[in-house]
Amino acid sequence: MNTTKAGPITNRVARIIAGNDAELIAAMPSGYAILGKYQPEAINGCCMLLPKEVVASPNDLSHAERGQFFSDLTLLGDAIMRATGSTRINYLVLCNQVPELHGHCVPRFDSEDSALRMLGPFEAYDFGDARVADALNADKDLYSKLKNALTSLLADRDS
Repeated sequence: MNTTKAGPITNRVARIIAGNDAELIAAMPSGYAILGKYQPEAINGCCMLLPKEVVASPNDLSHAERGQFFSDLTLLGDAIMRATGSTRINYLVLCNQVPELHGHCVPRFDSEDSALRMLGPFEAYDFGDARVADALNADKDLYSKLKNALTSLLADRDS
């Protein structure tokens, strides 16, 4: 049951459904994989999973829906690792500042400053000051690699 007030995730999902979101990587069974709005240089490749039906938290989903959302989230992480060469993915489902369910997949790299690599991504990097993603220009190659990797992984999972 959707008891969430319309917010940025609801608005973004509406743009995706309307076909007005250039950062949409792929539709997945539980929602939409997108290139994250902010791309800190050291951890380029940040993505998000937005649910098809926006709710406040995973606790508002049925058991099966929860399983699908988190399965899709980790599959998106697999695609990010394949596309970026990252060595780890930080998965975050916070729903605090934006009280609508959404999952972050943040790549982590061996090339990061070792002190920063030990911190959570939002503690280590200033996302608000980071470059805004642009799938049509600056991030065209990254976007293409992510899309190809995720499309391939979805096909493998479905076969």
